[in-house]
Amino acid sequence: MADDFVPMIGGCQCGAVRYQVTAPPVQTSVCHCTDCQKQSGSAFGMAVIVFEQDFRLVEGELHTFSGTADSGRRKFGAFCSSCGTRIYHQSALRPGRISVKAGTLDDTAGLKPDVHIWAASKQPWVAIPDGVERHDGNPT
Repeated sequence: MADDFVPMIGGCQCGAVRYQVTAPPVQTSVCHCTDCQKQSGSAFGMAVIVFEQDFRLVEGELHTFSGTADSGRRKFGAFCSSCGTRIYHQSALRPGRISVKAGTLDDTAGLKPDVHIWAASKQPWVAIPDGVERHDGNPT
């Protein structure tokens, strides 16, 4: 299957930042933590987890900030300084991996979540499909 992989391309809302993911994601996750709810302005955040070496900035410049995640761990976010779109975040929980914000991809049609994390914080109207891995916190 990996032989058929077509690089994923994405960018920020204003178009100043463009990137490419050159290998299949390790995982596609939905996070219901309050930080992802705030960051996305929605009920959850969705990310494709990739190895750092498989993420390539094609155009523009990313700026970073750090904060504390619901887990208490430090979390680093990379965003476009022009429009503020979060492109990815990174946590000490997954060294060498980054969580690319799925909504920044040009084509999201083929994305299907493998796991829902921080489900204890999910909005009551969000239904997690049967058969999809679920964690009330962050799996260790």
